[in-house]
Amino acid sequence: MAFNSVKRARDLVAARNVLVSTYDKSGLADFVRGIAAFCPGIRFYSTGGTFDALAETLGRGAHLVKVSDYTGQGEMKGGLVKTLDWKIYLGLLAESGDAAHAADLERTGSVAFDMVIANLYPFAEAAADPRSAPEELRQRIDIGGPSMLRAAAKNYLRVASVSGPAQYGALLDELRETKGSTRLETRRRLAAEAFGLISGFDAAVSATLGGLDAAVVAKAYGLES
Repeated sequence: MAFNSVKRARDLVAARNVLVSTYDKSGLADFVRGIAAFCPGIRFYSTGGTFDALAETLGRGAHLVKVSDYTGQGEMKGGLVKTLDWKIYLGLLAESGDAAHAADLERTGSVAFDMVIANLYPFAEAAADPRSAPEELRQRIDIGGPSMLRAAAKNYLRVASVSGPAQYGALLDELRETKGSTRLETRRRLAAEAFGLISGFDAAVSATLGGLDAAVVAKAYGLES
């Protein structure tokens, strides 16, 4: 397989389509209000409880789109599958200036996402609590959040991967200064932080699952000896 190679990239990328799906919603309302103020015509694509939070903050309208309406696929029971869809990852990984990628976007009616705002389930907190049952730990293994952030971070030439509330203030300052765009250096730094968050999350899951007592797991799921 030949890897796709990008020869040129833009410094400033305007934020036009933002994918939002967060567990920790602290500071999110002020952040999205700020983005909307600095980026006229922007659209937010969101899921589940995050969509409801954005609707309260921004109101409903063409600027706010349910991911299930965009993809044409409803959410799986329990929210297990919400954003794992071709149109989502095409929009995250399509590279600027690539005619074939542009054709794929047009053919599928997909949009190119310029920013992802996501964070991860609080697995480490549950793992640190000795009262947490194996099933509670399993349920807190995040799939969609790491996948979205990983795809956005890989394509940092075009996409900003925003992985935590601590990043919101500086990013709003940049959007204000640039009149609604992110800089390449900022996207690179955010990508590095996203990969660091994901690797730490995965390491915690690996260590925790590896340390579970087999008898405790068997008892939790009613297995007979």
